[in-house]
Amino acid sequence: MVRGKTEMKRIENATSRQVTFSKRRNGLLKKAFELSVLCDAEVALIIFSPRGKLYEFSNFSMNKTIDRYQNRTKDLMSSNNTAVEDLQLEKELDSFTITKKLEHLEVSKRKLLGGGLDSCSIDELQQLERQLERSLSKIRSRKYQILKEEIMKLKEEEKLLLEENAALQVGRESSKKRETKQRSESKEQDIMDVETELFIGLPERRTTTNGFL
Repeated sequence: MVRGKTEMKRIENATSRQVTFSKRRNGLLKKAFELSVLCDAEVALIIFSPRGKLYEFSNFSMNKTIDRYQNRTKDLMSSNNTAVEDLQLEKELDSFTITKKLEHLEVSKRKLLGGGLDSCSIDELQQLERQLERSLSKIRSRKYQILKEEIMKLKEEEKLLLEENAALQVGRESSKKRETKQRSESKEQDIMDVETELFIGLPERRTTTNGFL
């Protein structure tokens, strides 16, 4: 039968726990030995049973392996501490650099606004003047661009208004023509109505002095 997967928790039954410890301890010691032989690795294994009994394996000297481990741990701790100190120093340096840059920018801003110029030399004043001229040139260029865009926008609006006015004028002329035509047709209809009301028949008899027509 297929062996089921063992649940990783403490075995409550003392007898089963002791049997499992013995089997897995022997297996672990065997694996440590195989690793040392097959891979030529320095292996040291220490096991304490639940009752405090010591089991160990070492293909070299256990004490030398432990000393080597402790020295290696100290080196790693020292290296980590050095890395932390270097990182902290780098952060402090970055913070100092950023602070200096902010101070420099603040001084430059104050000078561009016309303050703190008493301590400036001729070269510094000329440099400030060139910076201001470049800034003014960019500002004027942007202003002209905005004005140009506004003019083009107004021209487009004017064109649309002219087209709307032309369309309204055509509409008014068409309306006038329709009104004129309607009035003309109305007059013609009135004339036709008058003519149809005329009496059609023989003329009336007129009496003369002798009694005859």
